[in-house]
Amino acid sequence: MDLFDYAKESRGAQSAPLASRMRPTKLDEILGQKHILGKDKLLYRAIKADKLSSIILYGPPGTGKTTIAKVIAGTTSADFRQINATVAGKKDMEEVVERAKDNMALTGRRTILFVDEIHRFNKGQQDYLLPFVEDGTVVLIGATTENPYFEVNSALISRSVIFELHPLEKEDIVYLIKRAVTDKEKGMGNYNVEITDEAVDFLADIVGGDARQALNAIELAVMSTDATADGKIHIDLDVASNSIQKRVLKYDKDGDNHYDTISAFIKSMRGSDPDAAVYYLARMLYSGEDPKFIARRMVILASEDIGNADPNALNVAVSAFLAVERIGMPECRIILSEAVIYLATAPKSNRSIVAIDSALEYVSSNEPGDIPPYLRDAHYGGAKELGRGTGYLYPHDYPGGFVKQQYLPDSVLGERFYEPGDNGYEQKIKEYMTRTDNAGTD
Repeated sequence: MDLFDYAKESRGAQSAPLASRMRPTKLDEILGQKHILGKDKLLYRAIKADKLSSIILYGPPGTGKTTIAKVIAGTTSADFRQINATVAGKKDMEEVVERAKDNMALTGRRTILFVDEIHRFNKGQQDYLLPFVEDGTVVLIGATTENPYFEVNSALISRSVIFELHPLEKEDIVYLIKRAVTDKEKGMGNYNVEITDEAVDFLADIVGGDARQALNAIELAVMSTDATADGKIHIDLDVASNSIQKRVLKYDKDGDNHYDTISAFIKSMRGSDPDAAVYYLARMLYSGEDPKFIARRMVILASEDIGNADPNALNVAVSAFLAVERIGMPECRIILSEAVIYLATAPKSNRSIVAIDSALEYVSSNEPGDIPPYLRDAHYGGAKELGRGTGYLYPHDYPGGFVKQQYLPDSVLGERFYEPGDNGYEQKIKEYMTRTDNAGTD
């Protein structure tokens, strides 16, 4: 590096965004992620020993994926190469691979390739890397905000260790914010900043564990606020709230967060917790989920988990679905909320789904029994001559609209597919079935 390169790098470091300047350079400086970076954990020990194998770092933005890669770059004896999958092409990868081959052949030195946003690589690009990862030409570090099991070639997955990073804890963000406003070397300490505890607490809460977003907000707050007569820049709650955009929830409609959220939504209604159900409804709507998708799942739940414990639940769910189709957002949020609360607080029974699944299993594994002749249709040509419908007892001709007669085929007689429960309206159904079962036995 000559003097011009050094001067350029120095100016770049000084003018870099706060989030970049505050990035840890040592393994022990990284906040959070103790589940993978604790001193007894595999990743920590592999980095310390410079014995890293191919890994994929997966987690939300601002949790330290690139930071871990940068720390590895600063500690490893291997040749560290970095590309970003959003802009890199096959030529970039070919250059890295050729250099890696030369390193291995001439000096025996390993090459670590860090691919940021690896989920952006298409299948062909991922396939190109595979043989070089497999034979050890390169050690791959992939970073992705998307579930690698959805977005990364399964062959690459099988040759890598997946490490999932979690959002930072609130106390970690609080520590980071306070350090950023006082650190004179990397942070905003030279600006004579004074920030209230209320502002710190607000920012630490609203960023949802995203360190980068917290630092960006602090930098904007400091740089857009004039010093007062005492020579200080005061950051209070009002300044902090105006320095950060609306919270962005991670929610990929084709990824695991989508499936996790709808699963939690359904399970909250099934578990009769209206607060949790409305909370997950809000998360989905806030993130732009299709309200019709939500309503469809509610219709399914009404039959699958409520059933005849409250037969009106299906009417509520279907009505909500139709209303959502016709009205749309934002007004349909009210309709969905009303229906969600009804379904969550309705008595629960899965006996209807047990009944149909039991009947389907029976039908699939047994010969179809003959339908009793008196239950068959007597209206088509020759049916009466064949005795179809003859002997049928019309229930409305009898007291209470009920008469005892056999409806199942002889071979199925005695099978019971529907067993009503004791919740809600099914209790009445159970009482009715007990009476009809015992009718004529006295």
